[in-house]
Amino acid sequence: MNRFWQRVTDGLELSQLWSQFQTEARSSFHLYKRDFNIRSPQETRRGNFWQTAQHFAWALLEKLTPVRRILFLAGMLMLIFPEFSINYRVKTNEVHATYLDFHFYGGLLLLVLLLLETSDRVVMKRDLEIARDIQQWLLPSQTPQVPGLQIAFATRPANTVAGDYYDIFPRPSQQPGHFFIVVADVAGKSIPAALLMATLQASLRTLSATPSTLPELAIGLNRYACTNSQGGLRFTTAFLAEFDSTSRTLTYINAGHNNPVLRRASGEIERLSNGGLPLGIQDEAIYDSGSVVLNAGDWLLIFTDGLVEATNTSEEEYGEPRMLQVLNSGVASTPDLLLRQMMTDLDAFVGVTPQHDDVTCLLIKVG
Repeated sequence: MNRFWQRVTDGLELSQLWSQFQTEARSSFHLYKRDFNIRSPQETRRGNFWQTAQHFAWALLEKLTPVRRILFLAGMLMLIFPEFSINYRVKTNEVHATYLDFHFYGGLLLLVLLLLETSDRVVMKRDLEIARDIQQWLLPSQTPQVPGLQIAFATRPANTVAGDYYDIFPRPSQQPGHFFIVVADVAGKSIPAALLMATLQASLRTLSATPSTLPELAIGLNRYACTNSQGGLRFTTAFLAEFDSTSRTLTYINAGHNNPVLRRASGEIERLSNGGLPLGIQDEAIYDSGSVVLNAGDWLLIFTDGLVEATNTSEEEYGEPRMLQVLNSGVASTPDLLLRQMMTDLDAFVGVTPQHDDVTCLLIKVG
């Protein structure tokens, strides 16, 4: 019996199972609540219980295919009204009654529905795992070696695949010692965002091999993104930078991304904000570049909004002040340790709240 229980629970303790249940329950609640709020705005719910219940029921049923809705409704009716009687007269003075119990059949229909939904989930999970493996090939598996810099990165997708992208690689079209740094965030999550992330990676690698300036490269990326953005709905925020390891000069463009934090060795905080619109919004957008010189002891933190906008059970955001507090408290350590500390602090803050957006951080210490 103990072996069976260990197999069913994957060896998790009761507290871990309860925490997992809370996380999944909250995630499901937010999924249904979003559709419910669209179907039944706040002003239409007051004093109208049945209309509100109807909207909530449709928010549940529309997640199923038509035939599965019928199975679900039939199964629920059989469980709610399990007994059915038929009275009929055989002879003048004889009345016969036949009673049918639908408990078993109602449970059987719901079991069939569960098996159908589970098979879909297994197939989808397998496909997503393949997509995740492909996506991981597009991201650096090891920390890049850049002269004068210590680098650490971490990424956590909200789903199996993500729309965040980060990379550091030598730029072949420039003199030796030039490295390209990018952190990008495609609007949305899961498969659509992951597909656009892959196209962004391919176009960036192609354009970075040409002898173009950083603003020219950003303009080319933007024009390409506009052809795949569905009229600006699928835009991409990006921080693009080129680092010259000889002069330690970082030339950058911030295309609508969260402003990276440059913490000087003195403790002074600078924001890298020069740039323009997110990629994919306006075809003829122009991008202005900025430039900073990195000195020994400086820290550079590039992150996506999934970090600072992560919420806890009270719907409070993690926020940049808390992020900066962790950064300031760990400047004596290495980027790996500090980034691990930041992710631990984030976990402690959000608790069991489901992750609603991809989280990516790139942390650089200048040596």
